[in-house]
Amino acid sequence: MRFRFCGDLDCPDWVLAEISTLARISSVKMKLLCVQVVKDLLDEGIDYDKVSKLTSDAKFDSGDIKACIGVLSFILSSAAKHDVDSESLSSELQQLGLPKEHTTGLCKSYEDKHSALQEKLRESSLRCKYYQKR
Repeated sequence: MRFRFCGDLDCPDWVLAEISTLARISSVKMKLLCVQVVKDLLDEGIDYDKVSKLTSDAKFDSGDIKACIGVLSFILSSAAKHDVDSESLSSELQQLGLPKEHTTGLCKSYEDKHSALQEKLRESSLRCKYYQKR
């Protein structure tokens, strides 16, 4: 099956594997974790102490925390890169098995920073850097 947030390609296997890890935390903590990941994507820094506290209830080890940050970074940046609207993103993530409450929190964070994420990705692209040097 093809997903818009993956550039109309199949979803990577590692993303599918980490969806179940994300589902182990509460939807409220998921939204707060997304806020931290978005801050990291925008080069505002991520508060690892806060991330650790958010995931402590689910008894995540450092590998699980890194995997969650990685999969959320992929989902959010890829969705922004492919200009996916939050409604479509929500639907696709639910098809992959992420609970509706979790997708709502993720998509709210995505929607709030969608244009900022796109601008940051545009600035950091090689094409943009090439044209700035000319």
